[in-house]
Amino acid sequence: MEITIINRTNADLDEYAAFFERIAANAEKVLDIQETCEISVTFVRSRTIHTINRDYRGIDRPTDVISFAINDVPELLDTGERDLGDLFINIDYAKRQAKEYGHSYKREMGFLFTHGLLHCLGYDHMTKPDEEEMFALQKEILDPLVTRDEE
Repeated sequence: MEITIINRTNADLDEYAAFFERIAANAEKVLDIQETCEISVTFVRSRTIHTINRDYRGIDRPTDVISFAINDVPELLDTGERDLGDLFINIDYAKRQAKEYGHSYKREMGFLFTHGLLHCLGYDHMTKPDEEEMFALQKEILDPLVTRDEE
């Protein structure tokens, strides 16, 4: 998977490129993705994601991650579409949520990337069965790569 990372913060986040590549490779394995896909990830802060959330989703508050999928059905890859979409990860929320959930910042960043990636692959959590499927996939993809307390 080709991942384009854009950092619109002043934080040093270079280490996440390789980490997200490992997550994407594991997602391809778990989900049996044969096509070479592309996704972009933009790191932002709360103010920026608040504006995006308000302007594009009609929700007037910041959030942790927003995904804009090119296509939102699980059969996406059968259509030949290579570009999965765009993710925006709020590093302020990632830091706060890592502390709140009692795991590392790296784990939270990995979770947000995995969550957004699955959305771009057509998974959602609007119903209980869909939520169970998506959350099980998140664990299967992320758990082998980073423990809850790994820095």
